[in-house]
Amino acid sequence: MAQKFDIEMPKSLTEIVAQRVRQAIIDGEFALGQMISEETLAESFGVSRTPVRDALTLLQTTGLVVIRSKRGSFVFQPDEADVQAICDFRAMLELHGAILSRALHREATVGALQAIYQQMQAAIAVDDDVAYGHCDSAFHEALFAHCGNPYVVNSYALVSGKIAALRTHMSKQFSNARSVSMDEHAQIVQCVDAGDFAQLEQLLNLHVGRTVDAFRLASAAARSASPTPTKLRAAA
Repeated sequence: MAQKFDIEMPKSLTEIVAQRVRQAIIDGEFALGQMISEETLAESFGVSRTPVRDALTLLQTTGLVVIRSKRGSFVFQPDEADVQAICDFRAMLELHGAILSRALHREATVGALQAIYQQMQAAIAVDDDVAYGHCDSAFHEALFAHCGNPYVVNSYALVSGKIAALRTHMSKQFSNARSVSMDEHAQIVQCVDAGDFAQLEQLLNLHVGRTVDAFRLASAAARSASPTPTKLRAAA
């Protein structure tokens, strides 16, 4: 019987553009609610508007982009109720993901959390907010890495982009309480390691729920600021 080889198919132009725009939203290159110009993106990538339009349609399925008929495409703009709903959903899923992951692969799960926690400490040491945000996202995603349930993983993926974008949008508010946040991340590792899920549930509700308060502060600070046009570089 002929040997089979697994190969990774190259990404389509639409997928490349979508990935780059997604990262731009997460990293704050686009402000929440900002209009995304198809023409500007097409020029930035050196492509026609068709793959750009398809990429924005793809991002609409994850909620990162909102396409309004005859008005254009915009970065999602949540209100407080939306943020609260995201936080409730997130805390519920992260708890379940942690329970499943620990049951199947305790050592791998705890090891991944500890490694990412160290990376977060390193990012703080050099005052790299972007790196810290990426590590923070990776830390919480690690709760699902060994859960063994693709439906749970895919459910979290539906909101992970929004969570990361909100984290960036509220970076100033979060950085003011970073020592508290880091202590909570350390406690999350301890709870998962010990299998103390009652304590983990309380901790996640507190840790994730603080996003709503930060959103209020960030929204108030952003009212006086106006977004500037964004031109993206094509991915290397």
